[in-house]
Amino acid sequence: MSGAPAGRTPFAWSAPTAPLAAALVVAPFVAVLQSKAMAPLALVALALAVVQARRATGRWPWPRGPALWAGLALGLWGTASALWAPEPGRALSGGLGFAGTVLLAGAAYRAAGEDSPGRRAWLGQALAAGLALGLAAALLDHLTGSGLRAAVRGLREIPPQLAFGLKPAASVMALLLPLVAAAALPRRWRVAGLALGGGVLLWVSGDTARLAAAAGLILVALTALERRLRPGAPAWTPRLLGLGMAAVLLATPLLLGPALRHLPTSFQSLPPSAVHRLVIWDFGMERAREKPLLGWGLEAARALPGGKENPSSDRLSRLGVERPGLRAWFAAPHVELMPLHPHNGALQIWLELGWVGVVIAALALLLLAFAARGPAAAAMTGALGSAFITFVASFGAWQSWWLCSAALALACAGGLSGAASARAKT
Repeated sequence: MSGAPAGRTPFAWSAPTAPLAAALVVAPFVAVLQSKAMAPLALVALALAVVQARRATGRWPWPRGPALWAGLALGLWGTASALWAPEPGRALSGGLGFAGTVLLAGAAYRAAGEDSPGRRAWLGQALAAGLALGLAAALLDHLTGSGLRAAVRGLREIPPQLAFGLKPAASVMALLLPLVAAAALPRRWRVAGLALGGGVLLWVSGDTARLAAAAGLILVALTALERRLRPGAPAWTPRLLGLGMAAVLLATPLLLGPALRHLPTSFQSLPPSAVHRLVIWDFGMERAREKPLLGWGLEAARALPGGKENPSSDRLSRLGVERPGLRAWFAAPHVELMPLHPHNGALQIWLELGWVGVVIAALALLLLAFAARGPAAAAMTGALGSAFITFVASFGAWQSWWLCSAALALACAGGLSGAASARAKT
C-alpha cells in the first residue's frame, strides 16, 4: 500500500481514513483467528480516525443525523435500566458502552466521509485485500477441520467444538462483503469479488452466516438494479428494508408466542440445538410478558429467575417435544432455559428494554436504512441487511466484539460512500 496507481492520491498514514484502511486489511483474518479481537481492533481504528480528522481539519468530526440520535437514545435507555436491572453494574456499563460506540462510529463515519476523495478510494482497496486474506484463511481452516485456529492456539488435538468458532468470523465477513460494491475497483472486479466471497461464505459458514451473506448480496443486487432502472431517483430497496426491520422488531413480541404454540410436529426432526432455541424463546417470551413496558434491564437475560434451570417436562410437552431421544438431550445438566441471551435480538430487546426499547430500536434501524442513498446505497443496504440477519438469529444484542465490528463497517461505509459519490460526478 505504499505506492499509488496513476492518477490516485498516494496513501498517507496521517489521513483520517488510514486507520480504517489498515483495520480493513487485517480485520477479516483477525476475526478468523479470534473474533473477540475485533473489539480492540475496531475501537482503536475508529478513535484514530477521529483524532486524525481533528489534526487534519482543526475541528472534531462531531457525529450528526437522526439515526445517530435514535441509536444514542437506545444506549441511554439501556443505561437508565440499571435502576431496575437485576445486575445494575452490567446494565450501566453495557448501556454506556453502547452509547459510546454509537458516538464513536458516528464521528468516524463523518471523518471518513470528509477525507479527500483520493484517500477515501484506498478504503476499497484495503477492504478487497482484507476480505481476500480472511476468506482464504477461513477456507483453509474449514478444509483442515479447524486446523489453522488449532495451530494458533497451540492445540495438538482439535476439539470438535472448535469448529463453532469460525461462525463469528463468517458473520464479520458477511457484514463487510457487501461494501465491496462501493469499492474503487473496476465493475467486473467488484462483481467477481462479491460472487467469489459469497460462494466461500456459503460453503464454510454456519446457517445464520450463510443467510446473512445471501441477504447482503441479494440486497446489493436489488438496489443496484433499481438504480440502473431508475437513475437519479431515490432507491426504494433500502427504505423497504428499513420498514421490514422495524416491522420485525415491533411484531416479534406479538407474533412469536402464538407461533411457538402452533409448531408443526415435524420441528422435532431439527437438530437438538435448533429445538433448544425454540425452548429458549418460549422462556424468554414468558419472562418478557412479566415486564412488558420497561423490561428487565439491559443484559438481564443472563440473570433471569429460573434461567439456569433445565426445561421442565411440562414446558417440553406444551411445545410438542415428545421424541424420547430429544427429551433425553434436554435432560442434560448443561441445557439451560436461558444461556446468557435468547439468540434473537428482537426478543432480547423486548425482554430487557421493554416496549420502550423496541420502539427506539425500530426507529433507529428505520432511520439508518433511510440514510442509505447515493452511489453507495447498494453497498450500505447490503451490509445493513446482513447485520440484521445476524442480529435476529445469532449473537447477543450487546456483545462488544459484534457491535464494534458493525461500527467499523459503518465508518468505512461513510468513506466508501464519499468515494463513490466522487466517482459518480467524474
